[in-house]
Amino acid sequence: MADADLLFSAHRDGVFRYLSRIVGQGNASELTQEVFLRVARGPLPPAEGGGRRAWIYSIARNLALNYVRDDRRRGVAVELDERSAPATQELSTALAEALQRLAPLDRDVFLMREASGLTYEEIAAACELTSDSVRSRLHRARLQLRASLERPMRSGSVCTVRLYDRSRSDGS
Repeated sequence: MADADLLFSAHRDGVFRYLSRIVGQGNASELTQEVFLRVARGPLPPAEGGGRRAWIYSIARNLALNYVRDDRRRGVAVELDERSAPATQELSTALAEALQRLAPLDRDVFLMREASGLTYEEIAAACELTSDSVRSRLHRARLQLRASLERPMRSGSVCTVRLYDRSRSDGS
C-alpha cells in the first residue's frame, strides 16, 4: 500500500491533467480516483524502466476511452497558460476542436507527451505501440494541430497555450 501511496503522490497531477483534456475537469477528478484505486488493488509492475508510470497511464487511458465510449461524449478540455493574455473564445474553441479532430490514439499520444510529460518509451508501453510509432503519431498530431490553428492565430486571436509546464516536478 505504501508503494501505491507514493505512486499517487508522484503521478496524481499528471494523470489528472491528461484525463481533464479528454473528459473535462469534473469527470477527471472521479476518473483519477478510479485510476489510483485500481493501482492500489492490483499487483504493481516492476519499478525499473518507467514501467509503473506507463502502467498508470495505460489504466488512465483505458478508463478515459471507456468513459467516452459509454457516454458517447466528445470533447477535450484545454488549459490555457494563466500568465498569458486571456484567450479569445475563437481560439479556445479552435484549439478544442483541433484536438477533437485528431485520431483518438494520436490525441492520446500528444496529450501523454505534452500534458503529462511521458517519455516516448512510456507512451509506447501505455498505448501498446513502438517508440517509432509514438514518434510518428506525435509528429502527425503536431502538424495537424498547427494546420488547424493557423487561421485563428493569423486572425489576431493570439495567446500562449501551455499544455504542460516541464519545469514542474511531478516525481518523474
